[in-house]
Amino acid sequence: MATDYKVLYRKYRPSSFDEVIGQKYTISMLKNAIVNDKISHAYIFTGPRGTGKTSTAKIFAKTINCENSKDGIPCGECNSCLNVENNADIIEIDAASNTGVDEIRELINNVKIAPSFSKYKVYIIDEVHMLTQNAFNALLLTLEEPPSHIVFILATTNIESVPITILSRCQRYDFKKIAGEDLFAHLKKVCETEKIEITDDAIQEIVYLCEGGCRDALSILNQLSTSNPFIDLDVVLTNYGSVSMVQIQEIVHALLDNDYARLQSIFDKIEKSSVDYKVFIKKMVDQLFTEAIHLKTLGKDSLYGQIKTVIFELNDLINKVNLNIDPFLLIFMILVQSMKLEGVSKEKTIESTEIEKEQIFVEKSSEEKTKVEKTISTREENKEETKKNQKEKEVPPIVSSAYENYLLELKKIRIHNCFSEADKNLLKTKKENWSTFVAALPLSETIKSMVMDAEVVMASPRIQIITNSQVSMVELFNHNLQSIEDKYKKVSDEEVHFVALTLEEWEYYKKDYIKKLKEHYVYEWLEEPILPVEEKESICSNKTEEGVLHSDYTDVLTIFNEDHVQVQ
Repeated sequence: MATDYKVLYRKYRPSSFDEVIGQKYTISMLKNAIVNDKISHAYIFTGPRGTGKTSTAKIFAKTINCENSKDGIPCGECNSCLNVENNADIIEIDAASNTGVDEIRELINNVKIAPSFSKYKVYIIDEVHMLTQNAFNALLLTLEEPPSHIVFILATTNIESVPITILSRCQRYDFKKIAGEDLFAHLKKVCETEKIEITDDAIQEIVYLCEGGCRDALSILNQLSTSNPFIDLDVVLTNYGSVSMVQIQEIVHALLDNDYARLQSIFDKIEKSSVDYKVFIKKMVDQLFTEAIHLKTLGKDSLYGQIKTVIFELNDLINKVNLNIDPFLLIFMILVQSMKLEGVSKEKTIESTEIEKEQIFVEKSSEEKTKVEKTISTREENKEETKKNQKEKEVPPIVSSAYENYLLELKKIRIHNCFSEADKNLLKTKKENWSTFVAALPLSETIKSMVMDAEVVMASPRIQIITNSQVSMVELFNHNLQSIEDKYKKVSDEEVHFVALTLEEWEYYKKDYIKKLKEHYVYEWLEEPILPVEEKESICSNKTEEGVLHSDYTDVLTIFNEDHVQVQ
């Protein structure tokens, strides 16, 4: 049995200029053109999806063909207005389905035919950027000098892909994202008309999710209303993998307070709620941006810099995230990385017996505890000096300056020695072996987080150079070389030495290597430095049973890996 049911976005498609929401300037310009009888032969409407481009094009076509339009408003009574839905003179073409030159040539041939009963024959070409280059070329001449009875209206969400030769022949109108307050008022009105019971905060969440698109907002509302007699915020969050702004604000406050325990607790709840990580990151960035601006106005440059770093890393994560890894693990790592955990009180990080068992101090003697706490205190006193020498987001491990100097020297020599025996033909095999090694590590393994995003970029029979986009992971990797090498040997039965570089460091050393090769420089093998016995004993006392060197951040990483990582 046939039904007249229409989904909301079709039912509430605007049929006049006054019904188009959020595009006052554009609508005013088009109405003035009609009133002053200055109709161009070609227009291009550009803007985000669901902002009214195609609907406005149809209204424009209807108005210019109206026999009795007044002040840019169609009469709704003439033959053209009454038959607008079946008007043979208004031709809508989907360029995404008709991309080829043959379809455009057929259009050009039909252009010569006069309108059936209207003043203008209007061609509305939707998603015009999908046309091929040959199709655009075929359209050029007709678009520039069409018959007087022809009007072209091109619509696109990707204006950058439309050739400049096409743009120069059209009048351009930009449709912007619909403002939140306009969209909220529109949805509120629709809900009242349709008798949909919904709370204001639920409407506000729909407005946020649709990102300024009316069609998406009505689609979400339509889907929720068909299965929920009453729509509140929880219904929207649950169905669309979103997260409440209250939780986002709690995360930001925990971040600024360096409260690891509270941050971990919130993440536990979020992960159980099937939240879409992209929606989560977008909301986090929005809230962090607001907070950063507030801190900047208060002159708190240190906290502003901390938040700015987190924003850029979260944004980078959307583009680089490996979906084989739990995205929330990576998000959590970025947030914790920015915390100054060495300054957090013991009460904030230890809230239960289970967490206490994971702390670095539990398995140490009283004398060792005192030694570590004294080291932390010294680092806190020299905090201002440390800021000048390294980025705030890098959390240094609890080791002496002598050990740092040893690592720096070891790093330079291993890079040099890898260059001395570099084998291009060996690189592919070493990359495959590395991937096998990373995949073989269980997610509960402490070093898993240090190696999972690393990539082998140069290999020799004895040494491999790896890179990682995360500076903190490079530091942790180099502080745990022996543990990683031992585990690699155990898994792959191959003894190899590693050295980790940031992407910036690798670009520098690679350019230097190429330059020296051109100059016929000969890399001779150098002996690696030997760690003094007293330093070695000190480092060994700071290792876990797996042999992983502890820094504050490594502890957090270990706890999170063991308690919260789930295989996707």
